[in-house]
Amino acid sequence: MKRKITITILVLIAILFSGSLYYFYKKNQEDPVTYKTETAEIRTIVRKTVATGSIVPEEEILIKPNISGIIDEIYVEAGEIVQAGDLIAELEVVPNVQNLVQARNQISAAKIALDNEQKIFNRQKELYEKGVISANDFDNAKTAYDQAKLTHESALENYDIIKTGTSSGVGNAANTKIRATIAGMVLEVPVKAGNQVIQANNFNEGTTIAAIADVSEMIFQGKVDESEVGKLKEGLPLEIQVGAIENMHFDAVLDYIAPKGIEENGAVQFEIEGTIQKKDSIFIRAGLSANASIILAKAEEVLSIEEALVQFDNKTKQAFVEVKNGAGFERKDIELGVSDGIYVEVKSGLKKEDEIKIWNPVKPARTMG
Repeated sequence: MKRKITITILVLIAILFSGSLYYFYKKNQEDPVTYKTETAEIRTIVRKTVATGSIVPEEEILIKPNISGIIDEIYVEAGEIVQAGDLIAELEVVPNVQNLVQARNQISAAKIALDNEQKIFNRQKELYEKGVISANDFDNAKTAYDQAKLTHESALENYDIIKTGTSSGVGNAANTKIRATIAGMVLEVPVKAGNQVIQANNFNEGTTIAAIADVSEMIFQGKVDESEVGKLKEGLPLEIQVGAIENMHFDAVLDYIAPKGIEENGAVQFEIEGTIQKKDSIFIRAGLSANASIILAKAEEVLSIEEALVQFDNKTKQAFVEVKNGAGFERKDIELGVSDGIYVEVKSGLKKEDEIKIWNPVKPARTMG
């Protein structure tokens, strides 16, 4: 019995020993785990956000009539350059019949009153010269006569304005000739000869006859999402790319951020504006769509690595990388700077020639033999 137990134990020991030898043999047959490395590079890193919008003139003036009427003739076309005071269009006034009749009746009433006051004034003058009435009574009669003359003249001018749109007594205050108020390019003429136009007043913004702007002063006008607006501040540089102008960008400066957002499609958008430093040789048409890259931070020609190489200590949150040291790797704490989401600036803790460990281990290809 004892002999059987001894034999069994010896067999078990032999099996365990053989198994151990086989395990170490297979272990030695496995390929060693190796790690690739990368080195830091000198590059310019830019952190930016993008806004979509369009190119518009910094100041666009809408030319509107100060009287209502029908356009008799238009003297300009879109794209023409005009100077302040140049004739844009001319109107023909179509008087309102009711107003015309009322104005004519006012003339008749004013003429009757004027004739009556003139008779009174003539009688008072004779009596005053004979010493019958006082100077005060004569002055009152003269004042009433002068007021009647003024009322009659006013009625005549009002009739002329209603009938023709102007009067010699008002000069350029009411005029059928529409002129440019600034120098610039005519962007559009939304009306044609024969169209009826309405003057601007408290109840109506009036009909636009032409839009004029100085196209040498253009701005980018766009919108950014609420998630990005907190990163912006006035004075940040912009790089404007116009869709219709390939392989070229324009520098600009962010000079306006709307204090209030507008909800669009479920997201709050904030309007921004940037003044473009336009190149004289390039003509940018108003209304072209454009994208603005807003440069939040920029580091030029700095030591940088891929962000994927950076690790962070679980306790201290200190950034570090593992650098090759002989046959192994050692930890090096580093200070990070500007990041664009792919590359990050390394301010200190790393040299350009350091070989940085890539965390994805690579096994060498097995040779066939």
